[in-house]
This record gives sequence, C-alpha cells and structure tokens, in this order.
Amino acid sequence: MKTSSGNRRTFLKVSFIAAGGSLIALPVYSKPLIHNHMQKKEPIKPELVREFVAKSHGDLARVKELLEQEPSLLNATWDWGGGDFESGIGGAGHMGRVDIAEFLLEKGARMDIFCAAMLGKFDIVKATLEAYPQLKASKGPHGLTLLHHARQGGDRSKQVLDYLTELGAS
Repeated sequence: MKTSSGNRRTFLKVSFIAAGGSLIALPVYSKPLIHNHMQKKEPIKPELVREFVAKSHGDLARVKELLEQEPSLLNATWDWGGGDFESGIGGAGHMGRVDIAEFLLEKGARMDIFCAAMLGKFDIVKATLEAYPQLKASKGPHGLTLLHHARQGGDRSKQVLDYLTELGAS
C-alpha cells in the first residue's frame, strides 16, 4: 500500500463507505511489509544455486561444502524451465538420497510431502492427505509423483507406498 496521505484518505473514505458508514479502525502501514534485512541481501549467484540443487541429487560432500560457503542455499530453488522449480531437498527426495535429505533437514530445510514420502514419514503424509486429499495426485520436481518418491525410499517408505496405492494415488 502506498503511504501518501492522499491514498490514505481515499482508502479511509472508501473503507468508511464500505463499512456502511460505521467508523472502524483499519491499520495503515507506513513501512513496506518486507523486513529490512531482506531488502539489504543480495541475491545468491544463480550458478551457485544451480550447482547446489544439481549436487543435492547425489553428492553429499559437495552439498556440505556449498552450504558451508553459502548457508542461504538451504532453501534456494532453481527453475529448470517452464516453472519446474526444485530445491536441494527436492532433488534428494526424488533420487532417494536419504543421506542428503536428512542432512538438509538437520540444517533446517523445509520439509515437503514429497520428501516425507521418500523418507517414509507415514504420519506426515497421511495427515497431509487427510487434510488435502487432492494432493495424492500432485506433482513434485520434474512432474514426479508421490508414488515415485515413495518408491525411491525403498523399504523405509513401504508403509507410505502401500497407503498411497490404497488411496489410488497416481
């Protein structure tokens, strides 16, 4: 929202009329909603993000090196094209790289249902699908399904795989 007094007056007049003439207190923001520390950070170099995501598919040693060099890579995503965004944990998830996924989670990476399926986190997958049943057909990085991710987890994700199959996940 702009902070000029003309815009505030217009906003308040419209709000007053929309509220049926009742005076209601509405917050007026005088500062941007983005935190100052976010505005000062430079973007991570694209080639570094691409390498981190690519190495998260199978090179734990290099993932550790890159994360040590640039901790902000932890949740960075790379667009492979056409909106196919992938994070390091996404790459580890669809490749069945439990070691890399566990390392990234220990460092604070964002868990998602695809990684949870690969890791055999039945309670997470079940709770998510009970709340949002349509997600059984959702696609992760590269259009890969929950079933694919559960298969990549091997024995550790058998319960998740059986559950997804029972639900008719595709």
